[in-house]
Amino acid sequence: MKVILLEDVKKLGKAGDVVEVSDGYARNYLIPRGLAEQADKGKIRALQEKARVEERRQEKEREEAMAIAESLKERAITVKVKTGEQGRLYGSITSMDIADAIEKEFGVSVDKKKVEISEPIKALGSYSVSVRLFPGIISNVKVNVVAD
Repeated sequence: MKVILLEDVKKLGKAGDVVEVSDGYARNYLIPRGLAEQADKGKIRALQEKARVEERRQEKEREEAMAIAESLKERAITVKVKTGEQGRLYGSITSMDIADAIEKEFGVSVDKKKVEISEPIKALGSYSVSVRLFPGIISNVKVNVVAD
């Protein structure tokens, strides 16, 4: 019997896969537990359409990320902070501060979790920061930390 998996099943497949299983396994285990449903032409066609829509959405997100990466490529942002003696900061510059500065200066919304700071920024100066926009798409941004 062909079934469409609704959830991941160990040693059988992932959600959305169409698999061939014995009739008893499908009727007595998979279907009653809500792990699968019987596959027919209509459901298989709907599953394929859903996969095509998801693929188009992923491609659109990837293109948008590429455009944002090109607009951010090797550009500089300025972050103004209060400093103490010898140019030391009160605290440090966080990924949230950098994400807010990118949004303010370039009008591009970036999630703070996607901003990668290699070392804590605790002094005035210029730093290079990576921004992950999409899996495999990374843009480098130069951060200039200046006294307020």
